[in-house]
Amino acid sequence: MGRDKRDEKRKEAVTAMRLSVMQTPAWRALSMPAQALYPWIKLEWRGAKFNNNGKLRLSTRQAAECMGCNLKTVMRAFQDLQAKGFIIQTEGACLGTEGMGKSPAYELTEIVPAGQQGPGKQLFMNWSDGHDFPVKLSPTRANPKTKACSAKGNTVVPFKGTNR
Repeated sequence: MGRDKRDEKRKEAVTAMRLSVMQTPAWRALSMPAQALYPWIKLEWRGAKFNNNGKLRLSTRQAAECMGCNLKTVMRAFQDLQAKGFIIQTEGACLGTEGMGKSPAYELTEIVPAGQQGPGKQLFMNWSDGHDFPVKLSPTRANPKTKACSAKGNTVVPFKGTNR
């Protein structure tokens, strides 16, 4: 009698990286940490059948652990991906009413958002050198009296990253 493989959880995840995306000027302008972070965000997507694009959550701590780097590097990578048009922050980070924090939610512009038809926004195709997209910054820990979840508290600033 063999084991029942249907009851075992899958321990391997696969995501496809499109060559056409990786050959764009926006991809080439991304920092190495941002290029390394993108597949980790894309792994949060459940596929076209269970489309959760626009609600992808990966905290900076989780990403830093996956990538093996520090939090500041990951934060800059998230900002770089937003500035080049690969991701859009759809919800800000917040401290829930029960004290459990929620990381920001992101949308991959390469993929069709949940509940919509046609191609994704693909903002990275319209990126040009020196014309970055606005970046949403989540609230910092500077204010210990952070209020309950509110996406309105996020600030939009131009990204002043370094281009290679």
